[in-house]
Amino acid sequence: MSNFDPNAILRGAQLTLVGAHRALQNPELFTTTHYRQAAIAVCAGLAIRIILNIPIYAVKFMLLVTSLFVNLDHETWDDKLVNGLDFISKSVLQVPFFLMMVMSSITPTLDNLFMDSLAWVDKTYLQKHKSDDPSTLRGLYHPTLKVYSTHGARERKERRSPLDGLISVGMKYGRRAAISLAIYTLTFAPIVGPLVLPAASFYTFNKAVGPVPAGIVFGLGFVLPKRYMVSFLQTYFSSRSLMSRLLEPYFSRIRFTKQQKKVWFMDRSGVLFGFSAAFAVMVKVPLLGVLIYGIAEASTAYLITKITEPPPPPGSETQVFIENEVRWKNKHLLLNLPLDKLDEFNARLTGAENVTQQPSVPDTPRRRFA
Repeated sequence: MSNFDPNAILRGAQLTLVGAHRALQNPELFTTTHYRQAAIAVCAGLAIRIILNIPIYAVKFMLLVTSLFVNLDHETWDDKLVNGLDFISKSVLQVPFFLMMVMSSITPTLDNLFMDSLAWVDKTYLQKHKSDDPSTLRGLYHPTLKVYSTHGARERKERRSPLDGLISVGMKYGRRAAISLAIYTLTFAPIVGPLVLPAASFYTFNKAVGPVPAGIVFGLGFVLPKRYMVSFLQTYFSSRSLMSRLLEPYFSRIRFTKQQKKVWFMDRSGVLFGFSAAFAVMVKVPLLGVLIYGIAEASTAYLITKITEPPPPPGSETQVFIENEVRWKNKHLLLNLPLDKLDEFNARLTGAENVTQQPSVPDTPRRRFA
């Protein structure tokens, strides 16, 4: 429960606000290149949304034709049918979120955005502490991470094409969507239907965050209406998937094993959920979803400096660093930090671009979260 307690979730939500504020201060975020890529992503997202919603459009068209021969003004089944299809599309199948996954898999834009934002976080950190003793400052993230390759040994031999990435995302989404649709359909079954959502939620939460949160969600499954329960569960699942995508630029460089990454996420589960939940909801907004996704990626650069230590240069120390990084040793320090100490806002950042890079040195608790 300690990894997923309310304090951890609240601290993650606070990091969302501070990280977004920091990201939006970065002038590189508003370059022509990012605007052009964002416009392309929005157009591609609209095209994919239209294609995936063709079955819904077909049903609506059939209802329109039916209304020419049958008076549906006093009927409610047609509205329930359309609303039900919209709910399945947005909340059960998570079509808007699938669009974000597609965008991140076929373009390097988000990786570039993450690294540009990480450089900005380092610059503002140095600017804020330019009068401090350099030996008390934390190490820098961007200069080291940019040296790491984003491809593993196997991937260097055969690099996947964008089409392969799209197929991989499509298969993962298709499997998840099929499971979600099957569970939602089973909720209408007689006798066992009311038990399906609570049981499925307990099984998933128990694996991800432990038995206590799973038990709470299991109890809520018998109290909350099915529609709200489905929305809550899918928000949780989409926030996890979103967080995994947002952290991909980091994990593509610092390569944890599957088991190490699982423990890494579990140890930080509360903060990560608090950070990603609001973004997971906002990316569903038509047209603006892709732009929100970009801000989320830029904000993740700030988050990574709070929940990890600065990595060493590529070499023999990397594996030792990864093994030590699996468990979050500074968790209680971050969670118990007063809100006004979480970040020192400084609106006057002129000259930050001219800050001279200082050498990386070990962190100290006094400066770790400034």
